[in-house]
Amino acid sequence: MSENRNDDSESQIAAPSVAGRLMQPPPYNRVAVIGAGSWGTALATIAARNGRQTKLWGRNPKVIRSINAGTGNPTYLPGVALPRSLLATDDLAAALADAEAVILVTPSPTIRAMSAAIREHLAPGVPVTLCSKGIETQTGLLLSQVVEAELPGHPVGALSGPTFAGETALGHPTAATIAFPFSYEDRLNPSFSPAARMAVTMGDDMFRPYISDDLIGVEVGGAVKNVIAIACGMMTGAGFAQNTRAALITRGIDEMKLLAEALGGRRETVTGLSGAGDLTLTCSSETSRNMSLGKQLGEGLLRSECFGGKPVVVEGEVNAVSVIDLSRRIGVPMPICEAVHNVLHNGGDLRETFAELWSRPMESEPRTMDIAAHHAPGVVPANSV
Repeated sequence: MSENRNDDSESQIAAPSVAGRLMQPPPYNRVAVIGAGSWGTALATIAARNGRQTKLWGRNPKVIRSINAGTGNPTYLPGVALPRSLLATDDLAAALADAEAVILVTPSPTIRAMSAAIREHLAPGVPVTLCSKGIETQTGLLLSQVVEAELPGHPVGALSGPTFAGETALGHPTAATIAFPFSYEDRLNPSFSPAARMAVTMGDDMFRPYISDDLIGVEVGGAVKNVIAIACGMMTGAGFAQNTRAALITRGIDEMKLLAEALGGRRETVTGLSGAGDLTLTCSSETSRNMSLGKQLGEGLLRSECFGGKPVVVEGEVNAVSVIDLSRRIGVPMPICEAVHNVLHNGGDLRETFAELWSRPMESEPRTMDIAAHHAPGVVPANSV
């Protein structure tokens, strides 16, 4: 764990002061993006458009050839013209050579192995910005803790928020949060903090990063929102409408807050871009694979039949295991996430599981009231009537 993670004093010290101190952080001019999927390609596009010398690493030779030939990334980001200055490579050493900052955008189960793989190619002290979302299943560690363990001496942060890759790359106005723990030196001179420098590196007229020192809160929001999005998809597919989704989103935010606070994060972070913002977007569109998976399951498809039978990776499916393992270990109740976990991994019947969720004793919304009352018998999902 990095020092000062739990220091919630001066939570906005990295932000420009309305009283007059407007920061001018120096950007990182040489950026390596590791992961040439849709989001990695979108972030590399932003960095390159901002004039940064940007290298994009990926495993797929066809994707690498297409990007370098000037025909974009039709496999993962179709219809988006990429900057000609963007250089793609499948050579890790070449991608990381002389990099001043690294953006890590590979699937969450690969983060430990990928962090170990890039270790020998990184110059000392190069910051790593993590864009994958989740909690490591075997250990219960946040992904930033995994990276810290594999890359000691490198500042580790995260970029998260309500972002679809295609819209971001096409230049639709987009906001996100960039969070790094703030050391004592960062608080004395926030202009040179990794969070501020990464915000300036990536920010432009259409992509607006906000600066945070609450890495835990940002990461918890990113991990849990995928699971809640599957729940919203399940209930949508089962025939329910806007009321149900709004309830799941709102109570899902409460589950995020409880877990973040228990781990040392701040509840207010969860109400920001990386929590409520990302959750609202993910739960409101089938562009989200999490929402889409839930909807297909709610409509009655078997997991093997979803996405036309293609082996599509859905991070919320993995997150459901790691989030629930962690929440049980530290005693944080997360009933919506438990319901999703039961359906996905315990073979629970979707309709019965969500009927039980809805029929739990009624609780007080301010938790300080600490009361509960018996509720009516469980409801039956709409399309099963």
